[in-house]
Amino acid sequence: MYDRTLGLQFGGSAVKDGEFNNVVCLKGNGQVGTISKSLLLFAMNWLDAQLTILWVRLNIASEGNGLMARVLSQGDAPFLSVKLGVGAFAALVLYRCAHVPLARRGMRLALAVYLILMLVHVATAFSALGWHAPGTVLAYFGSLPKDFLSLFS
Repeated sequence: MYDRTLGLQFGGSAVKDGEFNNVVCLKGNGQVGTISKSLLLFAMNWLDAQLTILWVRLNIASEGNGLMARVLSQGDAPFLSVKLGVGAFAALVLYRCAHVPLARRGMRLALAVYLILMLVHVATAFSALGWHAPGTVLAYFGSLPKDFLSLFS
């Protein structure tokens, strides 16, 4: 399908009001929609919960959050329920308040934190498989702020 007003071609999908599925605005700015960011936040929260359960049950890592560690000690189902409930609530609030600049910044911050957390999970997986190079690299970059501050003391 070809949209003459925008000069763009789409394979088999309709364009309504200049937006395609409210995911990517086709008016030229190329920004990701709020619903997509909220769904991505929830998906990364769910993946984090699943990987945390896996690493803890395989005795590879422990839960870093003390409160969630207590919930995890009660079982996988309570942990998953609480984790997904909190994640869904956060994604919903940030989606519903997307018109507020603070909520938009909060969404970007939460996505950045989860992206870093996904990198930690990848490093944990590599370490579990016996390849310790990613952990060494993460430890090096993790120590940079402290080493930088020690220059001034």
